Amino acid sequence: MKRKTAPTNGVNNDARGGKVMTANRLSDGAVVYLANGGAWCVRLTDARIAATEAEERALERRAAAGERALLVIESYLFDVHAKPDGPAPLSQRERIRATGPTVRADFSEPTGRAAIMHRE
Repeated sequence: MKRKTAPTNGVNNDARGGKVMTANRLSDGAVVYLANGGAWCVRLTDARIAATEAEERALERRAAAGERALLVIESYLFDVHAKPDGPAPLSQRERIRATGPTVRADFSEPTGRAAIMHRE
């Protein structure tokens, strides 16, 4: 399996950092993170930080198993700083994925039944 990692915008990892495994849950598309014990969680604060290459390989193996089991899709590692309140992503992309959409929900286009009701 080709190793996938998120871009870091030229920021290097340091001793206070590491990598976190992320993916999208196949059942609903939610952003998820690999936690201690191998479960997938929706809160970045619960994610396991890999501090060594051996730990990164372990996360990659666990994520590949999740993909084979059709639990998640498109898993990859991304760089974080270890903070007292949990991992802090280094890239803007991962900060956005961790905090949710950048557009207010009331600005989104209605779909399904809501779209029909909206147009009537």
